[in-house]
Amino acid sequence: MIIVMAPHSTEDELKNVIDKIEEKGLGVHLSKGASRTIVGVIGDKAEIGKLEMQHLSGVEKTVRITEKYKLVSREFKKNNTIVNVDGVEIGGSKPVVMAGPCAVESMEQLMESAEAVASAGAQFLRGGAFKPRTSPYDFQGLAEEGLKMLRTAADANGLKVVTEVVDQRSIETVARYADVLQIGARNMQNFQLLKEVGRAGRPVMLKRGLCATIKEWLNAAEYIMSEGCDDVIFCERGIRTYETYTRNTLDLSAVAAIKELSHLPIIVDPSHGTGRRSMVRPMAMAAIAAGADGLIIEVHPHPEVALSDGEQSLTPADFRSVMEDVNKLAAMLRGEADA
Repeated sequence: MIIVMAPHSTEDELKNVIDKIEEKGLGVHLSKGASRTIVGVIGDKAEIGKLEMQHLSGVEKTVRITEKYKLVSREFKKNNTIVNVDGVEIGGSKPVVMAGPCAVESMEQLMESAEAVASAGAQFLRGGAFKPRTSPYDFQGLAEEGLKMLRTAADANGLKVVTEVVDQRSIETVARYADVLQIGARNMQNFQLLKEVGRAGRPVMLKRGLCATIKEWLNAAEYIMSEGCDDVIFCERGIRTYETYTRNTLDLSAVAAIKELSHLPIIVDPSHGTGRRSMVRPMAMAAIAAGADGLIIEVHPHPEVALSDGEQSLTPADFRSVMEDVNKLAAMLRGEADA
């Protein structure tokens, strides 16, 4: 249930509503806009069903949300959420780009990558310090030493940091260095991790699971938001189908679906979505045309010797070319005359 407070309701009236909800053992999530405050009621469905709040002073109306995901829902919040990461807006009028190597390998590799993506117009440096790999013998990452490198390279080039959290024990460590915490596809339904990361005080980027439906993905985001994190970003990175030519099947219809069902921003990963360097450009362009709020792209100064995902990583020169095309398309879609 959501409770819409009247435009001129008082703080005392709002407090009374919250008190009535909490008396029933239910939780509260506030969303304060310019003219209205919306109170989201969280908890046991049976108890929520018994609530009668419309008669309380200061309440304009109540709306019962039928989906299991509440805070994530477009019913809960009609206007798009913009996630502001220290001045960089995800979900605003211009697409945001996160770029860098799949894995942090060395300071030299990372600094070269950061310089390249920053000069081409990216706002975030991406890179894995903890790498959950299919084989236990593959490169697993440099852990905290890699995080330190990410922070140093990003700061030197005016970039923000997005990197993956792989378990509950590493959240606090990763949060010391990263601006956005990434939940990878394999952990999309690691519900204890989702709850913990929702309390970490950082924006969270939630990648879609390998075989997850859109509703499962939305409900995973609900776990994060229900712990107090308002700044959640969806990331479509392809799903597993019977197709073998591409690494995954990039589901760009998910961009339109998320825009209908949720107020949260969504970005697209054409690197993991295809697994092929040659397909990153067309899928990046298609993602922006579909309405994505940004992209996350793998870039490596020397893909041929990359320790992870070299076959889908762009060279700095190729990335610059992709950025030029993406920016032209985004400007045209905004209706700018010089597009």
